[in-house]
Order: sequence, then structure tokens, then C-alpha cells
Amino acid sequence: MDATTAWLHLALAPGLGPRRVFAAAGRSPDPVALVQDPPAALREALARVDTAAVAASLDWAQRPGAALLHWGHPDYPALLGEIPDPPLLLWVLGQTGLLSLPQIAVVGSRNPTRDGVRNAHAFAAHLAGAGLAITSGLAAGIDAAAHAGALDVGGGTVAVMGTGIDRVYPARNRALAHRIVESGGALVTEFPPGTPPRSQHFPRRNRILSGLALGTLVVEAATASGSLITARLASEQGREVFAIPGSIHNPLARGCHRLLREGAKLVETGQDIIEELGALLGGLCARGVAQTSEDPPPSASELTAEQRQLLDCIGHDPVSVDELVARSGLTPEALSSMLLILELEGCVVAHPGGRYART
Repeated sequence: MDATTAWLHLALAPGLGPRRVFAAAGRSPDPVALVQDPPAALREALARVDTAAVAASLDWAQRPGAALLHWGHPDYPALLGEIPDPPLLLWVLGQTGLLSLPQIAVVGSRNPTRDGVRNAHAFAAHLAGAGLAITSGLAAGIDAAAHAGALDVGGGTVAVMGTGIDRVYPARNRALAHRIVESGGALVTEFPPGTPPRSQHFPRRNRILSGLALGTLVVEAATASGSLITARLASEQGREVFAIPGSIHNPLARGCHRLLREGAKLVETGQDIIEELGALLGGLCARGVAQTSEDPPPSASELTAEQRQLLDCIGHDPVSVDELVARSGLTPEALSSMLLILELEGCVVAHPGGRYART
């Protein structure tokens, strides 16, 4: 039995997990000896290993771009190895070397606002352009926007999955998963092939997400969001936590505001993160690039007098069309026409419920 096969037995033993293995054998165990002559604390679990699942994982690892990174493997990410309960084994599809590069985890709501999507994409693009890998969870919303932001500037991105490597969840992100691998990124999970999405898997997934990264950025999150679990885990692991503030009227900003009250670093640009990490990033600080998620909106002098008047009536908190009619004195028809122009010019953004805010 070789080391990879032995680690597969340890990783797939029902009810075992890294804490029990390391508690019984320390952080430098001999996996073959553990499996062939297990201590009493591990014996019962190892006796129930599904050997067919072990064989299936070994077969899967023979596919192009596939790898099994066990504890002690030279490509096992060192930063992840520092957390209290690092995975015994990782199934990886794509570039394994990306897991050891400096990374920032970007997380947030699965149902974000348009501003949240734009911010996630822009921050990820900026940080990836500066040389950081972007790590996220391949979920809908903020996660997908962060992965896309990195890919759109030719950067690296790591998707940490809460399923088996062959089960993309949600299914609508399959094309994104393929794009990540084809563009030099990586999919990674501690769950064997065939594992479906289960609610208890995602908090476990989150410790890997934060454990791979130097810091975690929360873009938008409600107060009961799973993103706050990732932020808490990052803090417990001794990693930095960053949060983007938002409107007091936006329920998806409340999780970020809670983090800020608890000591997270407030950031307004990607460069804030690079400067905050400072020495941890070494030469990356000098490579920071201007954050350009899109062309800047036109200056006020390029707008008509009526457009400038309307823009003056719109703040950074979303406001309804009815209130804008009252503020501006414009007819609803004229107002709707000008709002469309201002939105196309990038001066305002539409929010749910027919409300608008300045960008």
C-alpha cells in the first residue's frame, strides 16, 4: 500500500476526520502504518472503509489535470496546513500549484444586489491583476462574480466546492467551473467523487476556503449569512477579514457592518487590501493596478442641465421613482427617459423595487 492509498483510507473512513486522526497520531503520522496497524481510536472506523470508493478515487486521479493531494504531499498548500483541522486529502482538478500562491477569499450573498455583483467583480479583477489568486466557493451571486472577475483579467482563481469534484453546485455554474479549469484555475474539495450537495458540507468547505487565503473579503452578507461563518473561521485561523460597507437601508450590508463593528478592516478599493496585507505580499504591493471595473462615468459637464439636475436629486442610497418625481419636479415620463440615459452612461444603478442610486 502506498501513501496516497493509505491517506484515502483515512480520509474516507466514516466518522473519522482530521481532528481524530491527528489527535491519535500527531501531525506527522505514517499513513501506511496507521492503516495496516491502526491504534484503537481509529480501528473501528478504518474497518468500515468502502474500498470501492478508494479504488474509484485512484482511478479518477489518472484523468488529465486530476490530482490527489494528501497531507504531507509536496504540493499540499502550506497555509491550509496551518489550520487546526486541515483536510487529510484534497481532490483537485486543474493547476495544483495555484493552491500555494498568495490568495484572497471573496465571499458574499447568493442573492446580491447589482452593486454587490459589480463590487465583487471589480475587487476580484483588481486583486487578480495585482498577482493574487482569487478563492471563492463557486456558489451563485458574489462567488460567481468573484471567479469571473479574476478570469476576465487573465488571473488565477480557485473554486472550493462543498460537493464531490464531479458535482458542480449549483448546476448553472457548470460552464463557469469548466472555464476555471480551462483558464488555468483549479477546483478543489475534500469530498470524494459522487458526493452530492448537503447542507452540513458547506460550513466544512468554508474552513478550507478561508484556510487557503491570507485574508477573506466579505462583499455583501445578511446577518445570518454563511459568509459570516467563513469570516469567523478566517479570524480564528489568524487571517485578515475585510468588509465593504454599504447603505444602512440595504439588508445585505448588515452582515458587513456587523463584521466592521467586530474589528474587520473597512475597504473601499482592492488596493486597500493589498496595502493592508503589506509585507505578507512582498512585491505584489508594487504591482497594484488601478481598479477599473468599467469606464468611468462622464463628468457633470458632459451631461445636459436637466440630467445634472436629476443627478443632484439622487444620492447613494436607493430612492424610488415617485420620490424623484417629487424632488425634481420632472414628469414621470421625462424622468424615466433620463434615468435610462444616466444608467446607460454609468452614472446611476437600478436597484430592486424600481429604485435608483448614484454609482
